[in-house]
Amino acid sequence: MYAMAAAETVTFPSGVSVPALGQGTWRMGDDPSRRAEELAALRRGLDLGMTLIDTAEMYGSGASEELVGEAIRGHRDDVFLVSKVLPSNADARGTVDACHASLRRLGTDRIDLYLLHWRGGVPLAETVEALEGLVSRGSIGAWGVSNLDVDDLAELPRDARPQTDQVLYNLTRRGPEYDLFPWCRERSMPLMAYSPLEQGRLLGHQALESVASAHGSTPLQVALAWVLRHDDVIAIPKASTAAHVEENHAALDLSLTDEDLKTLDAAFPAPVGKEPLEML
Repeated sequence: MYAMAAAETVTFPSGVSVPALGQGTWRMGDDPSRRAEELAALRRGLDLGMTLIDTAEMYGSGASEELVGEAIRGHRDDVFLVSKVLPSNADARGTVDACHASLRRLGTDRIDLYLLHWRGGVPLAETVEALEGLVSRGSIGAWGVSNLDVDDLAELPRDARPQTDQVLYNLTRRGPEYDLFPWCRERSMPLMAYSPLEQGRLLGHQALESVASAHGSTPLQVALAWVLRHDDVIAIPKASTAAHVEENHAALDLSLTDEDLKTLDAAFPAPVGKEPLEML
């Protein structure tokens, strides 16, 4: 019986490799009473090698970036930092201003990967030119996109080299497998999966319970291992407590069998045609 283990690292087109399992921070930093617990969670993740941290200027209107900045203080060189520019800021001047504001909140001089959060009214070519300028000035290491479907990606300038497309992908959101995965694989461009656990809404599903029971693991670990079974997908689940971080990390040790995958496919069918890219 073939067992599929989670990938440990994923490589971008640039050749840079990052942990396949990172840390998301959506809705972290909003509640001052939880700050110490959230800082401990992020730092526990770093201890476990989950050194890719994803944030955005939108999250808590900068509060998430400030939290991340505090969590990584003194460890900046050990962290691969991802943040995002809002589409409303993504014109030639706004992209640069937004990046500099994020750098201040993060307490660093560079963002390793800077993404357009979703497509807005600014022409993609204008945003890409601004992003390339930030790369050339060293403010960001590289750039990518988020929530862009195949048609959007096809509109990027011909010589554009995004490093990733960060999209909603989990057992209940398999639409990207039909056309986005193949498009990205042709270009050796990994996907970054946000909300890989559907924000916990996968809990209680019988198929997940049965696979988890067979492995002595938890349903959420099964769901995360399923996302990580691809060698070109980075998962960025959010975990607000150190215990939750440890649970997520243990998914890397879970090997799903062919039988497991059949069980999950039957419960969460793969797409049979084009589906619009979903967002949360």
